Amino acid sequence: MTKAERTKRFILEKAAPIYNEKGLAGTLVDDILEATRLTKGSIYSHFENKEDLSIQVADYLLDNICYGIGQAMKKETSAKSKIFAYLDFNKTPLNTYISGGCPIFNLAVESDDNHGLIKSKVCNVLTASQKTFANILKAGIENGEFNASLDPEAYAFKMFAAIEGATVMCRNMNNDQPMAGLIESLKNELRAYEI
Repeated sequence: MTKAERTKRFILEKAAPIYNEKGLAGTLVDDILEATRLTKGSIYSHFENKEDLSIQVADYLLDNICYGIGQAMKKETSAKSKIFAYLDFNKTPLNTYISGGCPIFNLAVESDDNHGLIKSKVCNVLTASQKTFANILKAGIENGEFNASLDPEAYAFKMFAAIEGATVMCRNMNNDQPMAGLIESLKNELRAYEI
């Protein structure tokens, strides 16, 4: 990695939690300058403008959260344990993997009507995530973990939507406890399909 690549990576690492906490519109270049202790010229030698910085930070955030979830799940071997690993990854919404909550949800809400390119990137992550979870559950049916009455697509959507929504609600209420109940409920629902 060249010095320029290291500096750009440093800027993205410092900017990511700020964007995740303050949002695309709420993050100021001055926030990034303060966090990095770099000059405006240094920032803009790596990014065309704030829009370019925002897009690249969104990419970084989405890649980072997907990596974290993937790492948690890849340690497991059964379909059930992979799904449970995803659920457990989300068990502390007040202390998320990336400070400020789930960037998938944060970026989805803010980009919905205001930033088509980032909305498209989030849509790709949402679609890929749903497909991944559904495929894990299908494999669980095929290998005899779950009975065929499990609808992989429906459960994957419900699980993902519930976790994302609960993260926001728990953060707003400043309380992790409701997430614990939701996760246990989702686990029990999946257990009901075990053979």
